[in-house]
Amino acid sequence: MSADLATDETVAAPAPEALLSRIDRAAVFLMLLGDAEASAILGRLGPDELEKLGAAMLALGEIDRARMAEALADFAGEAARETLPQRGREERVRTLLDKALGPARADSMMQRIEPDARPRSLEMARWLVPAVLVRLIEDEHPQVIAALLLLIDPEPAAAVLAALPQALQSEVVERVARSGAIAPQAIAAIDTLLTQRITATFGAAALALGGPREAANLINLAAGDLRNTVLPEIALRDAPLAERIEEELFTFEMLFALDPMAMGRLLRDVDNEKLVDALKGLKEPDRAPFFAAMSSRAADGVRDEIELRGRLSKADVAAAQKAIVEVARGLAEAGEIVIGSGNGEFV
Repeated sequence: MSADLATDETVAAPAPEALLSRIDRAAVFLMLLGDAEASAILGRLGPDELEKLGAAMLALGEIDRARMAEALADFAGEAARETLPQRGREERVRTLLDKALGPARADSMMQRIEPDARPRSLEMARWLVPAVLVRLIEDEHPQVIAALLLLIDPEPAAAVLAALPQALQSEVVERVARSGAIAPQAIAAIDTLLTQRITATFGAAALALGGPREAANLINLAAGDLRNTVLPEIALRDAPLAERIEEELFTFEMLFALDPMAMGRLLRDVDNEKLVDALKGLKEPDRAPFFAAMSSRAADGVRDEIELRGRLSKADVAAAQKAIVEVARGLAEAGEIVIGSGNGEFV
C-alpha cells in the first residue's frame, strides 16, 4: 500500500456511528438541565414537539457517559453555527435577573455588572434640594413626576409636590395613588431624563458620586465608633485618603447645630480674626448661632468687623472655617462639646 493511498484512506475514514437520534440527543440534553431551565424550554415548544420529546425521554433507559457526551457535543455543534446578537442583551439580562432576584436586587446587580454603567441620576436626585428638583421636572408629564416622587425619599418628595404648580398637584397625587410596581424600563427612562436635565443644568461633573465627603457622611451616620476603627485601617493602605476623610468628618456646617453654651465654649478658643473671616463667607441666617452665643455688644462688634472687612477669596474663608473646625474637633475629643447627633457617637 502506497503512502498516498494510506493518506487517502485516513482522510476518508468514516465518522463514528451515532449512538442517539437527533430527538434522543435533545431529550438527553434537556434531562441534563435543571428542572427550571428544562421547564422554561419545554414551555416554548408546540404540542407535536412536546409529544416527541416526552416520548423520547420516557423511552431512554440508562444513559451512559458516551451518550451524554454525544448530546452535549451535538448542542455545541449547533451553537457553533449561530451567533447570539448583542442587541437587546442588556434588557434580556435584566429580565432574567429580575425574575431571579426581584426588581430592587436586580437593579442593584445591573449597576454592578454593566460594563459602561452610567451615573445613577436618581441617586443624585435624592441630594438635590426640592426647589432645584422642581425646576428639573415641572414641565414633565404628571405620570413621570409621580414615578419620580415614588423613587425618592418621602420628605423631599412631599416638598417637591408642595412646590409644583397647583394645577399639577392633583394630577400627580392621583397618579401616585393609582401607581403599582414601577417597571425597570420606566426607572431607566426617568434616570435618562434626569441625567440629561442635571447635566444641562449643572454640568457632567455634578453626576460624579463618591469621594471623601460622602465617606465621612457614612461614618457620621453609622452606629458605633467607626471613626476610630475604619480610619486607621484605611490609613494603613492610603494615608492621604484617610486624612481627607478625617477632614470631612467634622464640617463647619455641623457647628450651626451647637447650642449656645457649646458655641460659647468654642468661641472662647477661636481667634477673632479667624472668626470674622469665617463668618464673612456665610449668609446672615447661618451666622445666627454664633451671634446667639455672644453678648449683644460682642455680636455687634463682630458684625461691624465683617462689614469693614475687604473682599475675601473663597480660599481664605475656607481656611478660616477649617481652623475653627480644628478647634472644635479638639474640644469634642476632650469631651467639652458634642458635635453631631448628640447620641454619643461624636463626643
